[in-house]
Amino acid sequence: MSAPGERMEALRSWIGREEVSRETLTADRVRHYCATLDLPLPVADDEALDAGAPAPGLIHFCLMTPDAPTRALSADGHPPKGGFLPPVPLPRRMWAGGSVVRTGVIRIGDTVVRRSRIADVQAREGRSGPLCFVTVQHDLTVDGRPVVSERQDLVYREAPRPADAPGPRGGSPGGGVPGACTGNGCPVSGGSARQSVPVGVYRERVELSPVLLFRFSAITFNSHRIHYDLAYAREVEGYRSLVVHGPLQACLLFHFAERLRGAPPTRFDFRSGAPLFDDAPALLQAQEAEGGGLSLWTAEENGAPAMTATALWGGTEAL
Repeated sequence: MSAPGERMEALRSWIGREEVSRETLTADRVRHYCATLDLPLPVADDEALDAGAPAPGLIHFCLMTPDAPTRALSADGHPPKGGFLPPVPLPRRMWAGGSVVRTGVIRIGDTVVRRSRIADVQAREGRSGPLCFVTVQHDLTVDGRPVVSERQDLVYREAPRPADAPGPRGGSPGGGVPGACTGNGCPVSGGSARQSVPVGVYRERVELSPVLLFRFSAITFNSHRIHYDLAYAREVEGYRSLVVHGPLQACLLFHFAERLRGAPPTRFDFRSGAPLFDDAPALLQAQEAEGGGLSLWTAEENGAPAMTATALWGGTEAL
């Protein structure tokens, strides 16, 4: 077996590895989530935001977050490799997408138990070089009752080449940075032909900013520097500006769908195809989909989709 094949087999030995973590949801956690995303509190009176009050649908993104000591973080701000996640020998890691199925409501005061399992590890060759995809399955329960089933798709890839440079705003969704991949925050090459872009039936404008990205990094305890360190994002990673988190885009689309239908989706699937940056407003767009659902996406003004998503309602007990 070749050396790359042997390394891949070693990484695939992580399949089936499990980890259990838990955290009790506090009212402050819900307040900070809602404040960051400009959402109304889930109860009419702030004083009623206490034990038993329901939490927003994706609040679990803020729970059981990695808590590696600062001294152990890598140069890009990520926790060290190994342990639960396989030690993929590619330096850049992004959240490429995932799926969330809600079967219950998480409430303030609930102790949420998350059982995580490495479901798959796959190597592929992309236009920018080797890629490694790691699929993580999270099952969340409260008092033994299932509340969320989540699949998380992570992508690893090579470091940027020295020749990579940030591109100007406009022209291409990724700002003209060479090297494409399927993960969120991956620079993409700017083609010369202008492609037609979809226009949603429903549209909502979102003002992106370094403050929004910083606050989301804070509530999710995410220290990846491309989201808050502009010099690092430009000079080291080759992006044109700060990169909007994949999970932040997912939250924006999820709650957009909730506003359109008056209830949070019970199933939400999302995938990142191109980066979105903080130096231009974003458009949340949606149109009707088969099965009574919605197709949604984020994009810059007149730009191609950055993240695409599908929201569905029903199929589980009333939430």
